Amino acid sequence: MTEGHFSIEGMVCASCVQAVTDATQAVPGVKQAIVNLATEKMKVAFEPKSVDVTAVEQAVKEAGYEARLQAASQTYNIEGMVCASCVAAVEQAAAATAGVLKASVNLATEKLHINVDTQQLPTGGIEQAVAAAGYQAKLIDQEEDRAKVEADQRQRKQEQLQQMWRRFVASACLTIPLLYLAMGGMLGAPLPQWLQQPLASALMELVLTVPVMWLNRDYYRIGFSTWFKRHPNMDTLVAVGTSAAFIYSFVQTIQLIVVQHPAEFYYEAVATVLTLITLGKYFETRAKTKTAHSLTALLNLAPKTAVVLQQGQQVTVNASDVKTGDTLIVKPGASIPVDGKILSGQSSVDESMLTGESQPVSKQPGDQVIGASLNQTGELTYEATKVGAQTVLAQIVKLVETAQESKAPIAKLADVISGIFVPVIMALATLAAAGWFFTGHSLAFSLTIFVAVLVIACPCALGLATPTAIMVGTGKGAENGILIKDGAALEAMAGLDTLVLDKTGTITKGQPAVTAIQTFNGYSRETALQLAASLEQYSEHPLGKAVLTAADQLTLNPVTAFKAVPGYGIQGQIAGTDVYLGNQAWLAKQQLEVAASVAQFTSAGQTPLYLAKDKQLVAILAVADPVKATSAAAIAALRKHGRQVVMLTGDNEQTAQAVAKQVGVSQVISQVLPADKAQVVAKLQRQGKKVGMVGDGINDAPALAQAEVGFAMGSGTDVAVDSADVVLLNSDLATVVTALNLSQRTVRNIKENLFWAFAYNLIGVPIAMGLLYLFGGPLLNPMIAGAAMSFSSVSVLLNALRLKRFKAPRLEETLVKKDSDEQKVVSVD
Repeated sequence: MTEGHFSIEGMVCASCVQAVTDATQAVPGVKQAIVNLATEKMKVAFEPKSVDVTAVEQAVKEAGYEARLQAASQTYNIEGMVCASCVAAVEQAAAATAGVLKASVNLATEKLHINVDTQQLPTGGIEQAVAAAGYQAKLIDQEEDRAKVEADQRQRKQEQLQQMWRRFVASACLTIPLLYLAMGGMLGAPLPQWLQQPLASALMELVLTVPVMWLNRDYYRIGFSTWFKRHPNMDTLVAVGTSAAFIYSFVQTIQLIVVQHPAEFYYEAVATVLTLITLGKYFETRAKTKTAHSLTALLNLAPKTAVVLQQGQQVTVNASDVKTGDTLIVKPGASIPVDGKILSGQSSVDESMLTGESQPVSKQPGDQVIGASLNQTGELTYEATKVGAQTVLAQIVKLVETAQESKAPIAKLADVISGIFVPVIMALATLAAAGWFFTGHSLAFSLTIFVAVLVIACPCALGLATPTAIMVGTGKGAENGILIKDGAALEAMAGLDTLVLDKTGTITKGQPAVTAIQTFNGYSRETALQLAASLEQYSEHPLGKAVLTAADQLTLNPVTAFKAVPGYGIQGQIAGTDVYLGNQAWLAKQQLEVAASVAQFTSAGQTPLYLAKDKQLVAILAVADPVKATSAAAIAALRKHGRQVVMLTGDNEQTAQAVAKQVGVSQVISQVLPADKAQVVAKLQRQGKKVGMVGDGINDAPALAQAEVGFAMGSGTDVAVDSADVVLLNSDLATVVTALNLSQRTVRNIKENLFWAFAYNLIGVPIAMGLLYLFGGPLLNPMIAGAAMSFSSVSVLLNALRLKRFKAPRLEETLVKKDSDEQKVVSVD
């Protein structure tokens, strides 16, 4: 029995406690669940072999709450895995270790990821458990420089590739003459007289075969080792099949020497199968290396050196040596080493490599800069605020790694089959060979069936079908500023039929701006803006910030006798004259009659601010939260593809409808408190909808957690939004369309891979068992079976790599054309 501790979000009363308890205890294998409302924690006693922790989290989510496993995460490099059966063996060995709550192995990355109670885990427990299963595990230090770790891993892969290629070339140099010797006579090819003797030919074939087997001895070492440990894998199939063929041929050779009895030999089949499988493994390893390209490219974005200001001197140091508080200099055209805050200088910075946003961002003193972004125009001096694992780039890499190590629900069937695949194939091979032998066929015929069945079966394709597509898909997401936290979210996105969009900060910019100025009594726009901003410089109201932003190029006047009245407005004296700014009721309190109509502003969801000076109306300033440039196009694209779009906001009905009209949303739910947004999502789910919630990740946290997929608008400097499944770094609604398209493409790719993996084995194995021969067709040669097996997994990898060609969809240009600056102020005189 194992104990797991979870944090629970969304509980408000004892009824919630009971709901979470009942939902958890309904999961098969869970013995007891104890929920504490005060600490918002749950302790679960469960049987680790029969309970997937993800099932507990999902059960609580379906009850309307959020459960998160509280455990340390550890990642191990695993050596020796060759197929999906190895994945099952390592997972089972790790999961059975004391303290391990959840274990997941990724064949494509060759990593084991566990959630563990470190107090229960014995020292070296995972390494010992994995070694007992026939593999090697090495703990990855999470504090190490990720770029260095990846570089070391790439170096090992390159060395492995070179070794594999040398092994193939040497094997091929021996196999080609062996094939000529064994089959040349049948084709009428010339042979030396002495090799035309049966015994001499057999001995020469034996001499050429043994070195090939020695060169490829790892198949036998690993294959028989895992067989004896009761975890047979693909190498076991190869080792048993080629060993059977070699032993049969060797016995026939001895008989030829002793009794000079003519015999059939399979030496060329042994050598050819080993050589072709090695070639296939070489191409497979190369393709697997390419699937990790996106993560490698992210790591390579960060410059290796930085220029630090030390005692007034510019000193070049390793970027890894930069410390928080250091002052750095970045020249135009150079990459920014670490995150920080600008002290001096102005420039345009290209952040597209991290956020997917193509437009450079203007930077000035006080602004934040992101490490690995590209400084374009001016020299910047800035203070380092985040270094090492705390930088945005490091957080992105960590999220992408976690996603690539995860599994999608669609892979569950493949996981189940992988656990029994090799034993089943060995049983089928034995039954087929015995069946043909006992129906009157020769031992040589039956051996051909036995070897062909073992060699053609390919558990590799099953093991690689899902993780390779997820690796490439999540990597392409990161390239487009989309951080997908796990494979389950990537799969769930493809099935969404309803998108609930928060208004402020999602559809709109979340920053009020002056959108129009209507002037009266001969005042100019500039004078009105100057008067209003002069008053607002003493105010802390959000609308006041909008006025100050609009007047940032104007010189403000000093104000005396300033006074603010909450709910009404502000007043003060400028050059001895009273000036008032506020709502209509504020001017009425000053006995000022306002006859001007503001219907054009209120109908558009804009807030009118009345400005008066010396008992005269000067202007009406319209303030609103402007709609983002791409919102209308993104919503149109979502609706075009059949998805229902709902706008959810706490604003009043009039403002909500005005914004909805601008962006083309027909279903609006307004005046909703943040705490009630999750209930709106739950109501849609009860109607059978698959809901995606798009919000800012703070006020919308409960709704993001409630939805099938939560999309958080995370700024480029804040990527760790806990409640969301997907983080959109550029806070652009158009990126939701890209994410959904990428999800659909990736899930389709996974289904194609799984179809090919299953179809290959379902068709290939019966043919190898003699199905075609039974109906008068040919018998499958083990050499052809070996070639087919070698390239089946390669085809799956190549199909996954097609995702690298994915590009973000282009929305209608008329709708996505951006203003050069923020929404411009319009003067209406």
